[in-house]
Amino acid sequence: MSEPLDALLIGRNIRDLRTRQGMTLEALAVAIERAPSQVSALENGKRAPRIIQLQQIATALGVSLDALLTPEPLSDRSSKELEIERAQRNGMYASLGLPDMKLSKGLSESVLDTILGLQKEVERLHLLKAATPEEARRANSALRQEMREVNNYYADLEGRAKELHALIGHTTGPLSERLTAELANKLGFTLHYVSDLPASTRTVTDTKNGRIFLPVRREGRDPRTALLQALSAHVLQFSEPTNYEEYLNQRVLSNCLAGALLIPESSAVPFLAQAKEQRELSVEDLRDMYAVGYEVAAHRFTNLATVHLDIPVHFLKVYENGTLSKAYENDKVAFPTDVFGAVEGQIVCRNWSARRVFSIDDRFTPYHQYTDKPSGTYWCTSRIQSSPQGDFSISVGTPFASVKWFRGRDTTIRHRSECPDSSCCREAPAELSAKWDEGVRPVPKINSSLLAALPRNGILGVDQREILEFLEAHEPTN
Repeated sequence: MSEPLDALLIGRNIRDLRTRQGMTLEALAVAIERAPSQVSALENGKRAPRIIQLQQIATALGVSLDALLTPEPLSDRSSKELEIERAQRNGMYASLGLPDMKLSKGLSESVLDTILGLQKEVERLHLLKAATPEEARRANSALRQEMREVNNYYADLEGRAKELHALIGHTTGPLSERLTAELANKLGFTLHYVSDLPASTRTVTDTKNGRIFLPVRREGRDPRTALLQALSAHVLQFSEPTNYEEYLNQRVLSNCLAGALLIPESSAVPFLAQAKEQRELSVEDLRDMYAVGYEVAAHRFTNLATVHLDIPVHFLKVYENGTLSKAYENDKVAFPTDVFGAVEGQIVCRNWSARRVFSIDDRFTPYHQYTDKPSGTYWCTSRIQSSPQGDFSISVGTPFASVKWFRGRDTTIRHRSECPDSSCCREAPAELSAKWDEGVRPVPKINSSLLAALPRNGILGVDQREILEFLEAHEPTN
């Protein structure tokens, strides 16, 4: 299918050819037997030209039809005028309720530059305003669908991890801190632990000088994960994302590659396959085998479980207040969603293991639970972790048909969930409602997203000035 004619560009070309030949608008109108107003509309790009009209105009101007359809490169001024006219015709400009500006020959180049600059800034602010949390949630929903379609398994990343392992001679077992640092060196980076890392960042990579800055190590934190995520972004040659979709996709891919480096497919799959054969599958064993955090092990398990073990799974990260932070599923479990189909920020049912685990005093022993849900019965194993943002649970679950492969399947803990039916756990019992009707006045915490729905500094939410000043302060001296 041929591309549609660019009415604005062709119209400007007609006007340029006409004026160069000294022909008036009226004369051209007479030559093609049209009213001057119709010719003016064509030249201004307000009316899409028909081929028969273009042939008549070409004859009147003494040029070929191709000369009208493939104009000469525009002058700098004409390009600016064309860009301004295009901006005035899009929906964003129309929403401002401003009249169109006539671009007369008397307007200076500086005035054109000012108009064009203002138009670009209005467009930038409009796009920034449009990048609402709803956009992020839509992008997250689309990304989760893509992950589901590939069972959260990325063969190209697994292959890239094998190449990086070969680079440092790693064959099996946990990836040590020494080998992680050696990988950074092999990729051309030196490591620098600093106490003044910008607060809005986890790491900062100085590609100009081949330096990666990490926060000073804290007790209980695995320094490998953040470093491997930074190296993964470098290996995958990520550029700065321009929208939430790119940002979220980059984050998922860098996390997956980091996980594949920490828990190699070549040794993890036989380990898990043997555990399945013995009906002793356990996220804890994967965690202990590769000396990683529970969240890393749980996420990595979802990468490998379906493709290599033929087990559908789901994964949740839920804060103590019930807010769902991360989720993945290919086992048809029904997560709570908003009107856009997004799960992030939604409240998980009080009867799910992801929330029940917070009521258990024993945080050393893994918590297992069966939950009867509207979509079926699921088994789940959950653990509580801590972060500066508060405690959260990490849960991995599977449908009842697959629980036979897991350790912990003999649990007697079972709960029923009717969510999203509000009568399940969101509505207070009738007797409590009657007793306390109009007798309580809570003061809620202000949701920070109401005050700052977007990162002030764009999609990444990082303080660009702070980062550049940090790099300047740490610039190596010759």
